[in-house]
Amino acid sequence: MTDRIEVAATELRPLLEEFIMWARANAPDSDPELVGPAALWHRLAFSQDLGTWKRADLRNLLLDRMPKVVEDPDAAADGMLPAVDAYLTFLSQTGRLTKRSDSLADLQAELDDVEDEFVDLMDELIEDAEGDDEEEETGDLGDFEVFADELAELATIRLRPDSELAAAARQAPLIAKARDLAVWVGPGRRVGEDTLLSDAEVEEALTVVGLPRPETDGPISEAVPQLWNIWNLAVDLEFLEPGEGNTVGVQDDTSEWPFDDDEDVLDAWMLGLHSVDYGDPELDDEDLTMALAGLTRGVLVRLLLAGGSRDIDELAQELSEAAADLDEELGADAWEAAGDPLAPAIDWLVGYGMVEVQGRTLSLTPLGTEGVVHLVDDADIEVDARPSIESMSAHELLALSAELPEDEADAEFAAWMRLREPGKAAEELLEAAAEDENDALIRVQAASVVGTLGQDAIPAWQAALKQPSLRPYAATHLSQLEVEGAPEPTQDDTHWLILDMWTISAGLGRSEFVSSLQDIGPDMVNDLLDVIWKIPHGHVEELLELISQVHPDKQVAKTARRALYKARSLTSAE
Repeated sequence: MTDRIEVAATELRPLLEEFIMWARANAPDSDPELVGPAALWHRLAFSQDLGTWKRADLRNLLLDRMPKVVEDPDAAADGMLPAVDAYLTFLSQTGRLTKRSDSLADLQAELDDVEDEFVDLMDELIEDAEGDDEEEETGDLGDFEVFADELAELATIRLRPDSELAAAARQAPLIAKARDLAVWVGPGRRVGEDTLLSDAEVEEALTVVGLPRPETDGPISEAVPQLWNIWNLAVDLEFLEPGEGNTVGVQDDTSEWPFDDDEDVLDAWMLGLHSVDYGDPELDDEDLTMALAGLTRGVLVRLLLAGGSRDIDELAQELSEAAADLDEELGADAWEAAGDPLAPAIDWLVGYGMVEVQGRTLSLTPLGTEGVVHLVDDADIEVDARPSIESMSAHELLALSAELPEDEADAEFAAWMRLREPGKAAEELLEAAAEDENDALIRVQAASVVGTLGQDAIPAWQAALKQPSLRPYAATHLSQLEVEGAPEPTQDDTHWLILDMWTISAGLGRSEFVSSLQDIGPDMVNDLLDVIWKIPHGHVEELLELISQVHPDKQVAKTARRALYKARSLTSAE
């Protein structure tokens, strides 16, 4: 069997490599790596011809074979079917799906049919794997998952503008210390195998970053954990990088911190965000240290849940109880051994610009709120965080509103509009809609909102006539406003608007797209397909191809294929 697998894998390798390249351009949201096992077992169990796929074989592959061989059921549940869909589309488009195969549309229909059952099978595997773990891994004090429900119920968190956050990040003392340490390291300092720096070098480094020399009878390098935390931060920030041999060197632009560009500043700050773990207490006993792991994150999430501020003594009491509950054997002892466990956590967070202390009150800074929201997002936990209304750009507003329920989106628009004159708002919204002519949803949203502004929006609509992607909307609204001298909407303008709506419908899923086409009726769709291929719309070819694949009326599908050929011929001629 091993030999057969090796032979089949060798046969598949060139095809899969070509598919990976195809997927980057044509199916960027799919994970090509998930196709390999499915394609391999299809070859081994169902067909020696790599291009022959049958609905029945596809069902058996996914529901009978894959549950026995899949290595990561969690990833498979999320991405296996979209990846196989992309692979089958690749085979069809490149002429590799043989005549003996079922049609691509039939195969995709089978994928839809087995989806729920496949996901259920993967969920069962996940549950079985968790049940097999005799010692279930427990989280630490910074486990955000414990607070997932509370985080989801938080009121909307408003994030400050990048310019304000970057200004705060420039003032973070720990980043300045990491920069100074990296500059001191220089372009190619040799480091040791047992300890990075000699005792003499450690003393120099302590002076550079402003830390006191510890009183110790042993090697000084073993008594300066904070120095090594700053060293690790310099690596996280990409101020330091390994060189050839046993050397480490400073990055060329490190000495330029704080950088002039706000985006560069925030990118660097985000690179070091996970350094919050360096604020956890470090004790002589490793087991006791591990009993307090995640303490700094535990501080952050509790501050966020409390609206941004907590009394330090109450916070300490809550965390001490959490440590004892989490580790009944060592938690309480570790807390006592640390003396003041919150002190190093707070010191690090203050140094990274994330919290501030006033008396016995600890509060998140705007930079700290930004950071903890990112950490929560990294943990795949939902939290409602949005830019502040006053700093929200028109494009951010349009992108955000696309993900919100209608009433919430209306409230965001209303609050944003109150800060601007109607004419200025119209100008900003239409300029944002013109940024990416392939983004039909943003364009339709912008046109819809600007359309409510009446006469105030006329100058913005007139300017939008110069943008091919917005001209259909501008001509339509100027005509409705009876603006003298405005161009009348053309048939091409109408067709562009239809293509935009089809694009949005296709983005909602295959069934929604087919339903929208059926609402129009096959005769009208056929009439549109005969002319719409001429429109220089960014999505026209993929829409025509999708219609040819999914429309249940064979005549419509045939007309779509013919229109697709014409559209591609037109593109090639240009």
